[in-house]
Amino acid sequence: MLHIRQADPYDVIIVGAGPGGASAAIYAARAGLRTLMLDRSVMGGALARTSHIANYPGLGYREPLAGTDLLRMMREHAESLGARMVQSQVYGVELEDEEKSVVATDNVYTGRALIIATGAGSRDNKLPGEEEHLGRGVSYCATCDAAFFAGRDVVVLGNSYEAVEEAAVLARQARSVVVVTGSSRMLADKHEVDALLSRGNVSLRLQHTPLAVVGEQVVTGLRVRTPVGHEETIPADGIFVYLPGAKPATEFLENKVRLDEHGYIITTENMETSVPGVYAVGDVRGRPIRQVVLAAADGCLAALAAERYLRHTTKTTSQWHS
Repeated sequence: MLHIRQADPYDVIIVGAGPGGASAAIYAARAGLRTLMLDRSVMGGALARTSHIANYPGLGYREPLAGTDLLRMMREHAESLGARMVQSQVYGVELEDEEKSVVATDNVYTGRALIIATGAGSRDNKLPGEEEHLGRGVSYCATCDAAFFAGRDVVVLGNSYEAVEEAAVLARQARSVVVVTGSSRMLADKHEVDALLSRGNVSLRLQHTPLAVVGEQVVTGLRVRTPVGHEETIPADGIFVYLPGAKPATEFLENKVRLDEHGYIITTENMETSVPGVYAVGDVRGRPIRQVVLAAADGCLAALAAERYLRHTTKTTSQWHS
């Protein structure tokens, strides 16, 4: 795929647009920095899988608020201040130069500072055949790859809002879409699930445990265990995987910043990594307590640190005004 750098570098590129990334974008944009958020999903990540936010300051005492609603508000807040949101999968980074490069599905973006907010939802318990077929039928981004499966049969693995959203993207081009989950229910809103299933080419299989990706040179299907314990293969040309994990999503960094023994990014109290101008926030840092409010606080600190770095000053622009 041809990658074209943008004409001028961003001041701040944020990889991941969950609560940490969105918070960083809000503070960076308010400081007058040209800000870009990159995320593979409009509604992915741990917050989007949370059905009820009960302890976020100012919101928990009200009517139940879904994580997707809070995430949407955070991103819209950032965009209202001038931050740009691009839905794209990030595959790599180059951090040696003063301008950092981020290799994404649609482009190579450059920025003078980089904030990593990719969370800890990556998986190390891959299905047999999954890694071998990556790029040969296995994908993690329908928005990126749906066009390759026009008129073909695909399977979507997962029961999250993200899985439903991506299945809807695929349904516009694929011949058939089968949503498969080992769970007995979908986590996404019933309205969203019903809207998806109202499409004539989408079906849902609950309590079907995925066992393996089937195929030789390319994907030919997904082997599953049915609710009654039988094994069968669902024919498919493509398998889109949206299964949650608990591993830090740092593979795309290729150890270009310092990690701990578990793969989490090591930072200072100001979210600085081992590379000047590169910061990390939220669950990708690794800590025993994972809360939305802590990720948002990390984002604030990282953006203020990035501003100091970019302006070559130790003084932070006041953000107290409303």
